Amino acid sequence: MSKVWASRVHLHPADPGDPDGLVGVLSLDDVDHLLTETAIRTPAVRIAQDGAVLPESTYTRGASLAGRPLTGLVDARRVLALYDGGATVVLQGLHRYWAPLTDLVAGLELELGHPCQANAYLTPPGAQGFALHRDTHDVFVFQTHGSKLWEVHGTDGAEEVLLEPGLSMYLPTGTPHAARAQEGASLHVTIGINQLTWRGLLRRTVAGVVDAVPDEHLPAGYLDDPSLLAGRLAQRLEALAADLRSVPADRVVEQEMTRFLATRPTRLRGGLGDVLAVRTLDDTSRLRRRAGHPCVLVRHPDTDDRLRVLLGDRHLDVPARLQPALEEVRARPTLSPADLADHLDAADRVVLCRRLVREGLLEVVSG
Repeated sequence: MSKVWASRVHLHPADPGDPDGLVGVLSLDDVDHLLTETAIRTPAVRIAQDGAVLPESTYTRGASLAGRPLTGLVDARRVLALYDGGATVVLQGLHRYWAPLTDLVAGLELELGHPCQANAYLTPPGAQGFALHRDTHDVFVFQTHGSKLWEVHGTDGAEEVLLEPGLSMYLPTGTPHAARAQEGASLHVTIGINQLTWRGLLRRTVAGVVDAVPDEHLPAGYLDDPSLLAGRLAQRLEALAADLRSVPADRVVEQEMTRFLATRPTRLRGGLGDVLAVRTLDDTSRLRRRAGHPCVLVRHPDTDDRLRVLLGDRHLDVPARLQPALEEVRARPTLSPADLADHLDAADRVVLCRRLVREGLLEVVSG
């Protein structure tokens, strides 16, 4: 297939060393399993046809579990009937419940420092689920089954891009686009990048300084004499500007890193085995970094003799003397406690590794 380069589109062929890397993260069989063999519920699924999103009542049912009602359960028979009639099935937030996309999104978030999400779109032959529209975030798209013809609008007009397995596409925020499946069924995945912006960071920084301003009443009489307010406002703006100039940028960055990583979901796949294996962990046990799990070292906000380790949904406060050992852990995809011998004695390095396994950063390699 010849490459088509739209004015706002970037196309990327598959990695020659791993041609099935992206294609293999979600297959038709995987989607069939999710829709017909699991208790998947809305809003994890939505359905669209002819540019409109269908009411949930057209493809969901109720049930009960242990005497308590369950709502929004996907009715596989009704979903398949709608799909057969030309509807597009959307699997939303797949990074929360489909392991290959969980790993992909987690790794991408660590690379970019922006929140990411994964959706998938299953479209029957010849159908189009959504009319021409724009997304409010950047999007990576890759096809895992079939092909889809994309209409992408740029500054020079509309162009067509045929997306097939092995090719991925990047659409910047606000790019108008629509897509239609070709002769066969189409399945593609979109990775949305929910960008953090300078405006947001500055707002959070300024808000922290403004919150320290005394919440005093405005002076009475300023409606008749605005100078009563203007002069004092000028003084407070000058003071605010001085306070902002004194804000340490490195501390703000550390706070922003902490804020971002603290909102990442827990990643503990295989954790049950680790809970059991960590009891017998010793100096020769093989460990590996859990894929996509953050480990960022920052200064402790209150004292210089402690170090804060950001681990996603949690953080650890440890003695600063552990920093060389933790840097070693960060640098190695796999290790044993013995690999930390240059930094810690035998007892301390085993204790540290056990703690990092329990916190989810490391996992025990079986066998």
